[in-house]
Amino acid sequence: MNILDNLKYTRDHEWIKVEGNSAWIGISDYAQSQMGDIVYVEVETEGEILNKGESLGSIEAVKTVEDIYMPVSGEIVEFNEKLIEKPDLLNKDPYGEGWIVKITLINPSELDDLLDSQSYKEFIESL
Repeated sequence: MNILDNLKYTRDHEWIKVEGNSAWIGISDYAQSQMGDIVYVEVETEGEILNKGESLGSIEAVKTVEDIYMPVSGEIVEFNEKLIEKPDLLNKDPYGEGWIVKITLINPSELDDLLDSQSYKEFIESL
């Protein structure tokens, strides 16, 4: 299971990478492996301001459909349009080309509530 040290994670298996006031959100390697082959990604919240914990979209896999949740509050400024043609990027490269949305942070202090890589690893092992 690939868990990157430079990211923060949620218990719902989203990750967030922060650079200044911007952040990228995706799903973890664990999440994509549990979902199986991902066939569709839907994000209709571009341009919206969402609170921490709100659904920003959904992912459809052969086995299931899952919501994607905001790890922190922010404005959705960009959807990764590569996922329209290649939703399997979430399976192949969940931390790179498989990012889902880019946001502008509203309340950076919410990052303190997220899991670091070691805490996320321990959380997965407890499941």
